[in-house]
Amino acid sequence: MFFNIFQTGIFERQFRRQLLVTLSATLITFCHGIALGWLSPMLPQLLSEKDTPLDFFIDVGQASWLGAAISLGGISGNFSFSYLMNRFGRKVSLYALALPNTCIWFLFYFAQSIEWLYVARVCAGLTGGGMFVVLPIFIGEIADNSIRGRLCSFFTLTMNTGIMVGFIVASHIPYHVIPCAVVGLPVLYLFLATRFPETPQQLLVWSREEEAQRALKFYRHCDGPQVTKQQERDYQKQFDEMRLAIQQRSKDAGSVGLTVSDFCNKRALKAIATGLMLMIAQIFSGTFAFINYMSNIFDAVHTQLDPNTNTIIIGAVQIVGTLASMYLVDRYGRKILLVVSCAGSGLGAAGLGLYAFYAEETEVDLSAYASWLPVTLMALIIFIANVGVVSVTMVVLVELLPQKIRAVATSICLGCLSFFAFTSLKTFPLMMFHFGLAATMWFSASVSALCLFYVVVCVEETKGRSIYD
Repeated sequence: MFFNIFQTGIFERQFRRQLLVTLSATLITFCHGIALGWLSPMLPQLLSEKDTPLDFFIDVGQASWLGAAISLGGISGNFSFSYLMNRFGRKVSLYALALPNTCIWFLFYFAQSIEWLYVARVCAGLTGGGMFVVLPIFIGEIADNSIRGRLCSFFTLTMNTGIMVGFIVASHIPYHVIPCAVVGLPVLYLFLATRFPETPQQLLVWSREEEAQRALKFYRHCDGPQVTKQQERDYQKQFDEMRLAIQQRSKDAGSVGLTVSDFCNKRALKAIATGLMLMIAQIFSGTFAFINYMSNIFDAVHTQLDPNTNTIIIGAVQIVGTLASMYLVDRYGRKILLVVSCAGSGLGAAGLGLYAFYAEETEVDLSAYASWLPVTLMALIIFIANVGVVSVTMVVLVELLPQKIRAVATSICLGCLSFFAFTSLKTFPLMMFHFGLAATMWFSASVSALCLFYVVVCVEETKGRSIYD
């Protein structure tokens, strides 16, 4: 299946630079994934006075704030990077993502108190909030319509790969070695980001038409001696379409600017509502909280495998789920993946909740199942979520929103995503502590069922849609 992901076009000559630039740009999501994955295996150590690798240890309340602090940074990152992107362009925003990510590792290394870790997690939120605003739009603008879904899925693939690496290194490598090993990656990312041009759409907005032509030729691989007449015609058609769309948008914006009516028409309201519902599905179905508190979940259900080993297994499952999404998204469309994802993650959460109920509230002997059933159910949840709602949400959001309000509406939706993530990460350990894991899982299953109903009834297919519509 891995090779089938790429066999229909993505390695063809005209798409090769789009792929390489996408891989370069998503290196920052790999770095961010490591910072996300770091928390789950490290949290039990920080909660233990005996095993803590630092000069202090934390309690459950501080642990919940440590988990939730990333979302406070996320809200700031959503809006600050949206302003930065609209004011200074996509490339400057890409450069800026390296700064907070680099700060994370210095703060982890030199941490003298819990406040240092809080600030590090806020920096992780700034990186994540900025990534979710900048990268989907950047990749969406450089990608050809026929491969946009797969290229955008690299965003999730690299982040999930980073999360698994974070699980592994935090489980098996000494605390102070990890920042030393990782801090060079954002520097490498910054260097790679200087090797490709601004998006042609942004250059047209700035009325730099010649540079926009060169940029589009670069991304469509039409700037060499081997370009055929057909490729030249296809390039010219794309550029003319792009220029007319940008000119019309500039004309509309210049005459009246953004108004309330731009957000209150039927198409815009439905697109924003769909975006918000998909954000709810992505966060409150539980998968984001599961990743951050994975080791604690496995410890609560008394699995016979080491909780950190289970966590690493789940990290690998995330990657497989994202690869499956990349194989399916441009073949079968977005909506079917969202339907399957909401249904499957809901059933998995309900099943894990049932197992947790018997493990926590009854004296039923579950030893025959403890070595495989909890990790299997969690693997199902994480796999099926990454096939659809985790990987496809940003693709659908970019394709659904009208072009005129896309940047602002994306920031609004992602600001809500960060707020939802804060609420989830702050309350999840408290819900586990006060109500038990079973009730927490059943809540996640209920949210998945609600989102499934919305997707089936209200979400339209966006496969193959032009981003200029």
